[in-house]
Amino acid sequence: MKIPEYKLLIDAKGLKKLKKEKWNGRLVPATLKVGDSDYSVNTGFRGAHTRKFKKKSFEVEFDEPEAFHHQKTIHLNAEYNDYSLLRSKLSFDLFNKLQVLSPKAEHILLTLNDSYRSIYLKLDSIDEYYLDNNSLPKGGIYYAQNDDANFSLLRPDDYKPKKSLMDGYKRKYGSDEDDVALQVLLYKINTLTREEFLKEANNLIDVEKYINWLCGVVCTQNFDAFIQNYALYRNRVTDQFEVIPWDYDATWGRDINGRLMEYDYIPITGYNTLTARILDCPALKKQYRERMNCILETIFTEQALEPEIRQHHQTLRPYVMQDSFQRTKLGYFDSEPEFILTFIRDRRAYLQKELANLI
Repeated sequence: MKIPEYKLLIDAKGLKKLKKEKWNGRLVPATLKVGDSDYSVNTGFRGAHTRKFKKKSFEVEFDEPEAFHHQKTIHLNAEYNDYSLLRSKLSFDLFNKLQVLSPKAEHILLTLNDSYRSIYLKLDSIDEYYLDNNSLPKGGIYYAQNDDANFSLLRPDDYKPKKSLMDGYKRKYGSDEDDVALQVLLYKINTLTREEFLKEANNLIDVEKYINWLCGVVCTQNFDAFIQNYALYRNRVTDQFEVIPWDYDATWGRDINGRLMEYDYIPITGYNTLTARILDCPALKKQYRERMNCILETIFTEQALEPEIRQHHQTLRPYVMQDSFQRTKLGYFDSEPEFILTFIRDRRAYLQKELANLI
């Protein structure tokens, strides 16, 4: 099975500018070649700590969105600290099985000028075009850009009051009306009594989808995902918010540096304010318990996930052999499927044990 080949062409002036100003987020003109088609784009480095790596991640913005599958922006993620190259892909596919809105993830082989060829993960941008392409109603989209996006009125680092309810969130798309709705959501999460919250929860968020998302985060053990690494979408038809996962390379037993993260590091209860409010309501806690139990019996098992893991590994391996960054790490790449499967076994057993105590 082949993976698509992309070629990103940046002239010497643009490349020099990107390298010199790698932290400012500016884009430079470039050409993206996919198959027989050339696309006029602007591109630049993306990510936070990943910008210091030799292999950079890219944001690619099309001059004509209609020309490329009705997409304005795509993200080409380096996955540099993930020797398996699978963690993000497995995570987003898992969320898709859980019926949680998530970006489409696809492995590609990227050539940057003539400097290198390497495997990347192409992700959809979560924006107005994402809504159109997924037949979703118009609505506000917010990025949780730092850990102030913890659904609380207090900052997580020093527990002092936030200056604004919008702290931690950046509006990607939407209107002032959506801003007001988000502020109402955050205010009510933090001020309603248990009884009031239970009655109004489903008017504020899609509780079923939030619980599905929570199960996905807990299973994959994404440490940051409770307070960042997500987007919020406000569906203007239902007036409910939904969480969209983002940035899932530090999962399946590894942290952001690729180091071992023990299978029991993150509790089954998570740790943001909205999750705490949901699990404080016996009826909603029961809903979470039943959903998690079902997932642990059907979706998050070695038997269910091993064929998928093996297939992705087999597909990528020939490309790893010619990857400018990965070919020297072939031993790590080949050992990672077993590591991930061991994590699934141990994490699943831990969660089943914890589930029995979640009364």
